[in-house]
Amino acid sequence: MNREPNPSTEHRAPSTIYAPNRNYVWTYTIVDELARAGLRDVVIAPGSRSTPLTMAFAQHPAIRVWSHIDERGAAFMALGLGLAHDAPAAVVCSSGTAAANFYPAVVEAHYAHVPLLVLTADRPHELRDSGANQTVDQVKLYGDHALWSVDVALPEANPPDVVLRNLRTLADRAYALANGSPKGAVHLNFPFRKPLEPTEVDGEGREIAWGWDTSPPVPLSVHGEGEAESNDSVRAAYMPPADAPAPHTQIERGALLPTRDQMNRLKALVKRSQRVLIVCGPRTPWGEFGSLVDNLAMGGAVLLADGQASPHYYPDQSNVIADYDFFLPMARQWPHPQVVLHFGAMPTSQTLLDYLSAIQPEHRIVISGDGTWTDFDHRIDWFIQADPVVVVEKLLNVWYTNRRRDVAWYDLFASADMTSERAFNRAVKEVAWFDGAAVSDTVTLLETGNVFVANSLAVRHLDQFGFAHLKKDFRVFCNRGASGIDGTISSALGVAVSDPNRPTVLITGDLAFYHDMNALLAAKRNGIHNLVIVLLNNDGGQIFRRLPIHDEAFEPTFTDLFVTPHGMTFEHTAAQFGFDYAQTRERDDFRAAFEAALASGRPSIVEVITDAEEDARRRQAIMDHVATALKTLDPPGTEVPG
Repeated sequence: MNREPNPSTEHRAPSTIYAPNRNYVWTYTIVDELARAGLRDVVIAPGSRSTPLTMAFAQHPAIRVWSHIDERGAAFMALGLGLAHDAPAAVVCSSGTAAANFYPAVVEAHYAHVPLLVLTADRPHELRDSGANQTVDQVKLYGDHALWSVDVALPEANPPDVVLRNLRTLADRAYALANGSPKGAVHLNFPFRKPLEPTEVDGEGREIAWGWDTSPPVPLSVHGEGEAESNDSVRAAYMPPADAPAPHTQIERGALLPTRDQMNRLKALVKRSQRVLIVCGPRTPWGEFGSLVDNLAMGGAVLLADGQASPHYYPDQSNVIADYDFFLPMARQWPHPQVVLHFGAMPTSQTLLDYLSAIQPEHRIVISGDGTWTDFDHRIDWFIQADPVVVVEKLLNVWYTNRRRDVAWYDLFASADMTSERAFNRAVKEVAWFDGAAVSDTVTLLETGNVFVANSLAVRHLDQFGFAHLKKDFRVFCNRGASGIDGTISSALGVAVSDPNRPTVLITGDLAFYHDMNALLAAKRNGIHNLVIVLLNNDGGQIFRRLPIHDEAFEPTFTDLFVTPHGMTFEHTAAQFGFDYAQTRERDDFRAAFEAALASGRPSIVEVITDAEEDARRRQAIMDHVATALKTLDPPGTEVPG
């Protein structure tokens, strides 16, 4: 269920809306100011105490309202919207344990630096610690995982103007801080006394400044089995009008630029270095950063990009090395880079992390726009907090000038990259198909759209086997802040509604799917038709087979309590929630089913049934096949620098 902004209503000068009682004086003021600050999406979980917030959002024509029955899923759907737009979405719930169910998404927002506005309703102060039903301590509930927590003042009758100005400033500050540097979650806790409904209370009603036309919004609608409404108007209405009313307090943030001295030192360092390694982890900037860093690599640097890193998806890139997982173990015997430049978060690949720990460069430099610490092994010697786009732009000014380059070293990486990709593609055809190859096929067949990938095996398969998607027009998302499997489907729903005219593909394992299965109802109720789920079903948590606990000596405990096999397939789940469904076990069947799902324009699940032990054997056979092909590249007699 979603209420969309009214695309037919032309923007007019700010008007007013009548608030019938003190609660609505508060919520009309807060919601309107959040819209002025830039808020365009809110996900609402049903509840009683949150009625004033829900009704205010439902009436505001500039904010899209999405419904999600489960609070945990609602918060992750808002998180997905924040990931896609790189701007805060809001999530609303009632009081009590409802607010506690937001916690996993707040944790993810904290560690992944995703903007999120958390709005919880609460009992009034006289009911706290009183034994009143459904009352828990919600003040600073999320601790240090929230950038800012405010127990909002209790609504009062006939407040002085300074109180209303305070509410507007509070909304502006909350939005700006969530969208700041670093980004994260901001928690506003709203206590309300009854009446919670928008009913008239003598002496409390008043007009509230309303920044948009107060014509009735498009009514709430439920999209069921029929065709979805056209998303064209929704897409256009998402952008605020050019003459949108200004917020009460305009809060702006400038870019953090490197100093001249810092850039001179960095330029001198890379200019005298023959071997420069650039590592791009997840959460590197989208947009021009991909083009700029690709140009750096063109000048003789080696560019290793994580499967979630933005340079992967720069359409014209030609220098990204993506399949390094195959050859980095042997690369330890090649000359080591003299300088490592790291952008973004920690890479997914353990092979890359092991390589970075094993080499001995002269300098390890992290460049972070928001000051996020990225040094799992405590080896960096220079941390620069500055806009990475600006740093790369300035480096390019001297990159091609009088800089010595070890061309043979660069060519080793380029040759290994090409050999690995060719050997992998040949091996998949000649050896066997497995779940990792299904991920490779997914991103090969998808030409445009968004990919959301679940944690555990799915994200590792994308990172290791997803190099065939280079130069494709799509973005990749994953909840890698805390790397949990919570809310995976819900987060993908947020990405899907953010970009309704292109497909969103969720690649997930069976346990992550099961963990958030009830989110499929939100897809149906909100009319989400552009979601295709590739469900890798290997019957349990097979990621544990890569750990030392996978040993016959620990059976049956290992299987029963780690792998947790369930023996289910999910065709009945698809039918229950109105998803198209196909079950596949072979490559040709999967490719045909996936392409049909993309073409259908309907919510679909393509389930890939695999055997975990067979997958492991086939993966190892393919790794051995690629390793054999790479042996011809290992330069004999190469000495590892001291």
